[in-house]
Amino acid sequence: MLNIILHEPEIPQNTGNIGRTCVAAGAKLHLIEPLGFRLNEKAIKRAGMDYWEKLDVTRYDDFADFLQKNPDAKIFMATTKAKHTYTEVNYGPNDFIMFGKESAGIPEEILVDYEETCIRIPMIGDIRSLNLGNSVAIVLYEALRQNHFTDMNLEGDLHRLSWKSK
Repeated sequence: MLNIILHEPEIPQNTGNIGRTCVAAGAKLHLIEPLGFRLNEKAIKRAGMDYWEKLDVTRYDDFADFLQKNPDAKIFMATTKAKHTYTEVNYGPNDFIMFGKESAGIPEEILVDYEETCIRIPMIGDIRSLNLGNSVAIVLYEALRQNHFTDMNLEGDLHRLSWKSK
């Protein structure tokens, strides 16, 4: 099971959307406090829809608490400051991918200890960053692809297709 870490997320709709993506991908979500919202807010449940109750989610007091409870975690840090793109690394089936808060990313004091596992999504021009939910989806699905979409339905829901070839 792949793991997504959100370090101090600020926007409930993003976290709800990411939770929904994690359920669809079979990934676990880890939330590092402080959160910029309460988990019982309508906005998070609206974005996560009815998937939120199926989400495997754990909260932590801070990054030190996360490390204490996950001492062997291999963590990839998503940041615009990385030298490696997200497609240049190899993700294992139990790896962790961490994303920072929407307004500031992952703090520098954390990134310095993970320089070799920092990853970035290439962008053109003066764009600072992508939406957090989009970033998580891009990187998570690359990690799933590298792990051959293990335990995922690759056939699709063919019986629900309403179109027919003529």
